[in-house]
Amino acid sequence: MTGRIEARLIELGYTLPQVAAPVATYVPAVLDGDRVYVSGQLPMVDGALPLTGRVGSGGGEGLISPAEANGLARVCALNALAAVRSVIGDLDRIRRIVKVVGFVASEPGFTGQPLVINGASEFLGEVFGPVGQHARSAVGVVALPLGAPVEVEMVLAVNP
Repeated sequence: MTGRIEARLIELGYTLPQVAAPVATYVPAVLDGDRVYVSGQLPMVDGALPLTGRVGSGGGEGLISPAEANGLARVCALNALAAVRSVIGDLDRIRRIVKVVGFVASEPGFTGQPLVINGASEFLGEVFGPVGQHARSAVGVVALPLGAPVEVEMVLAVNP
């Protein structure tokens, strides 16, 4: 039986993926009391990154556009929800998205990290409504694991 949140994902055209395998020694998510801490999620699709490299707006060769990266941030958030489901079983237990931290592998001078991470924030708002409104940081970095352009981690409050 599909819960309300998973039905909403389907309505929006998303399928909750299998939890992405960690790329090092950690677990995808940890439940501690009424909080779930989600490790940084890359925009993996079927076990692979659809794009690698840095995000920039200068149109240079090999750069990923902010719009493409925004879409990848959505994928990161979807992967984060898969990690959450792996530790709580039912996404309907989510009471609040508390905090989102997004990392963007950025070309020097690129300052559009907030617009990139809006992909994750907007996605969570579409899925959860007011429950999806959260505190957030968007950070530019030189590189991310496996050459990913974007990584998203989250903290959520859940019902027992």
